[in-house]
Amino acid sequence: MGNEPYGKVILGHKEDALEGYRLLADMPVDEKRLEEDWNPGDAQTTIGRRVSVTGPGTFFGHAQRTLEFIPATDGGWRFDRQDLPDSMPITVSAENIWTTVRNIVLCSGSPHNYMRMVEHIIALKDGLAVDNVLIKMDSGDPPLFDRSSMDLVEAFDDAGIVEIDKKATFLTVKEPVSAVASNGGFLTFLPAEDGSKKLTLDCAIDFKTAIGRQRAVIDVTPNTFRHGAAARTNCSLLMMLYCKTIGKLFADVRGLGYTTKNILIAGPRRYFNKPGLMYNGKSLEAVWHRACLDLLAAIALVDRGRLCGKVVSYKAGHALDCQMIKELCTSDLLVEV
Repeated sequence: MGNEPYGKVILGHKEDALEGYRLLADMPVDEKRLEEDWNPGDAQTTIGRRVSVTGPGTFFGHAQRTLEFIPATDGGWRFDRQDLPDSMPITVSAENIWTTVRNIVLCSGSPHNYMRMVEHIIALKDGLAVDNVLIKMDSGDPPLFDRSSMDLVEAFDDAGIVEIDKKATFLTVKEPVSAVASNGGFLTFLPAEDGSKKLTLDCAIDFKTAIGRQRAVIDVTPNTFRHGAAARTNCSLLMMLYCKTIGKLFADVRGLGYTTKNILIAGPRRYFNKPGLMYNGKSLEAVWHRACLDLLAAIALVDRGRLCGKVVSYKAGHALDCQMIKELCTSDLLVEV
């Protein structure tokens, strides 16, 4: 196999991986946040008490939706639809991925028992290192907040994160493996070094809008996650106009609760609302969202434990993320640290 940085290509083609890595090598790192002295604890965790958060619906923007987080000592992360009393909870797992068109949708059993756009919720699993929690919902439509996932992070901080009397499991890939898209986008998972239980993300995006090229390298810790959790979903000006006009004719867009506060809107040359997460005069909101709320959401779908090692992401998205996680979980590519 040689010393190729992408290792074994398990999805896609090696030629596309070569092109992707060539383009990544030409992209400077805009921001680096590494916490050398941080190590995750060895015990599993949950939240200290019940806590709930309410906001306007993501797909039914005029309705108020509530998430209630409940401490649990096992079972991982689960969604329990209170409006479907005969349905079992939906476990946050690669096995329950229903679709990744625009966002991650989980489903279990009946096709009515689903949860849409779960990424902004389940990213907290690895971002804050919380192993077990039950989430009660009043519908399959989660709330969409003006501060992205910060309302959820603050709710967890208020509830407190506590250890339980069970050992945490840490997993890593057996060897470097990659999933590659035809546009040169890729994901590479690298094994943890010397038994380290840390997870590091090298995340890069390249948009043909004002967002442009952005790259951040971070250690996933509660501190770095709290910073990235404020990063809003981004969309193009064209997409925003579509949602507010023609899109109202279609069921999946008609009630979409996008506003100029909860979405970062990028035109070809400038932003159409105020961007956040400025660093050295440049907004890195889009790449922080990609790293902390998209990529970590896919990683949360590893239901056997916490992933560690390093993940390199270039021009990837929900579909490639979830395809890769499915492959890791079903092809015996993960090993306990």
